[in-house]
Amino acid sequence: MNLPQRINAFEKLGKLLEKNKDKLKQGVHNPWFTPDNIDYALSEIASSLRKENLEKWTAMYPELQDKKDVKRVGVITAGNIPLVGFHDFLSVLISGNIFVGKLSSKDDKLMPAVIKMLIDAEPEFENFIKITEGKLEDFDAVIATGSNNSARYFEYYFGKYPHIIRKNRNSAAVLTGNETDEDLQLLADDIFLYFGLGCRSVSKLFLPDGYELDNIFRNSLKHKNVINHNKYANNYDYNRAIYMMNKIEFKDNGIMLMKEDTGYASPVSVVYYEYYSNPETVKKRLQTDNEMIQCIVSKESFVEDTVNFGESQKPRLWDYADNVDTIKFLLGL
Repeated sequence: MNLPQRINAFEKLGKLLEKNKDKLKQGVHNPWFTPDNIDYALSEIASSLRKENLEKWTAMYPELQDKKDVKRVGVITAGNIPLVGFHDFLSVLISGNIFVGKLSSKDDKLMPAVIKMLIDAEPEFENFIKITEGKLEDFDAVIATGSNNSARYFEYYFGKYPHIIRKNRNSAAVLTGNETDEDLQLLADDIFLYFGLGCRSVSKLFLPDGYELDNIFRNSLKHKNVINHNKYANNYDYNRAIYMMNKIEFKDNGIMLMKEDTGYASPVSVVYYEYYSNPETVKKRLQTDNEMIQCIVSKESFVEDTVNFGESQKPRLWDYADNVDTIKFLLGL
């Protein structure tokens, strides 16, 4: 297959995903993968697979046109949000390589269904997709995503191969105090989509001195139904109880907790916040903490590639996890 054929196949897949969302939601047993969250993930992937997006993305790499050397790329996917490993899957195949996948047990229905749809759209891809349930074997390079603990395991076993190994990251938002209610409602989407489980989910807020937290609480109530989700509610109740028992100060609006904290990785149902007096100190802090941050949301350009409110879960094809260019890595094998 040449590059135009691969692009056409993924364009077809995008249309199939949009058309078959209801079918794909059937049989998914992960309680965090609600129908709404699956629907959102499928819609965003389908939108990214429009031909103009695929052509714009691949045009950034002229070498793709003439690539002949096929490598077997082992990919270990995470399972924190629906189809979180899709971009690695797409990158390996669009670059003409063989995808040797070990899928997360938490996302063992959606990815196989999507793979089947792609092969239906372009049968030749069957020769380029291998899924293993056991030990990952027979590969030339590895892309692995997991927790900080699993990353140490990945480094031990795969460190001698060309690799991309991703650890925990979180996303942050920087407010100036000039945001409208509409901005803050979009920020609520960045916080609550996927229950805050994504690396692009906002788990930390930088707020100007004196900022009223009620602005956040009031505009987060569009997601009030989140508390009716059993697993989310259990996390909310647990974290609330822990803070109360340990006499840790926190704020609460009945669906989320806010705790003043210098960290980024807040528990499910909790958002950390930190006040600042000088925007320059926030810029320096974000630059210093770069390796802990996946995405920064703000109306202001605090650092390069800041995204607008409501767009943290709308990455473009060329927005790479951990800012590591996957296609460049694959072309260098």
